[in-house]
Amino acid sequence: MKLLVTGGCGFIGSNFVRLVLAERPGWTVANLDLLSYAGNPENLADVADDPRYRFVRGDIADAAAVEAAAAGGADAVVNFAAESHVDRSIEGAAPFVRTNIVGTLTLLEHARRSGASRFLQISTDEVYGALELDEPRLFLEDDPLRPNSPYAASKAGADLLVRSFFRTYGLPVLITRCSNNYGPYQFPEKFIPLMILRALEGRNLPIYGDGLYVRDWIHVEDHCRGLLAVLERGTPGEIYNIGGGAERRNIDVARRILAELGLPPDRTERVADRKGHDRRYAVGDGRIRGTLGWAPRTGFEEGLASTIAWYKAHESWWRRITSGEYLVERRTVDPPRP
Repeated sequence: MKLLVTGGCGFIGSNFVRLVLAERPGWTVANLDLLSYAGNPENLADVADDPRYRFVRGDIADAAAVEAAAAGGADAVVNFAAESHVDRSIEGAAPFVRTNIVGTLTLLEHARRSGASRFLQISTDEVYGALELDEPRLFLEDDPLRPNSPYAASKAGADLLVRSFFRTYGLPVLITRCSNNYGPYQFPEKFIPLMILRALEGRNLPIYGDGLYVRDWIHVEDHCRGLLAVLERGTPGEIYNIGGGAERRNIDVARRILAELGLPPDRTERVADRKGHDRRYAVGDGRIRGTLGWAPRTGFEEGLASTIAWYKAHESWWRRITSGEYLVERRTVDPPRP
């Protein structure tokens, strides 16, 4: 299979590209990535010379860039490219609308014209809104979309566009909605790597509000294996939730990280809460488990320990990001962003 992967230099995308190249030797991957602040080509340095892998720098909202990346044909499009940080969307929503909605539309139009056999849209559980802490239910695929942040709203809009291309044009689309990921190569602004790096630097761990917000955590490799199962065997037009079955309060995750590093549990500090902060996310993933035989392999405590070990062993990688060095070097060759 020839894949066009977008956003493949990001956290989840790079882990997916690496998994495909390792476990599908007959496949090729063209990776279209704009290299915005969270896209880092170093994430795929170990496969850069693989003849089955090709990197193309460009914007998914630019039809010409999409065509260039798909030169030679693409059997399937896998769309990871997204602006994804909630706090940044609160500060300014326009980039989220451009990339997450306009960019997805551009990819859908390309897939329709080229006759792609699969279009896999990587979405998020945040499109469903929020659950209460004491609510005895999980989000299911047929639940209404009730996004509460500009980021989540932009992803919900993209999902609806994807669905419309299935109903209107018969494009064989698939949508996945996953819970919170963690693991190697995650950008340091996200919760778990932020906590790990603060601890490694001897600083207090910042906790929003009362720290009782709950997220369901999944190791990125488990997520990527779920994506591969959906891509290969999923039913066109279907939505698949992918969960980790590991709901944890933010404060408990932070304290677990401190414990893994041999630090006292009082090394946390409360900070002003996020606007419109959703209390709890958790998805029911019975559909992908029952129909595709997927299940996560990595328990949360095991996965968290291995993630901490990875960040400890890759200090040069995250130091270049937190210092801004990786962006300074990139500006000398970056084209202006539309």
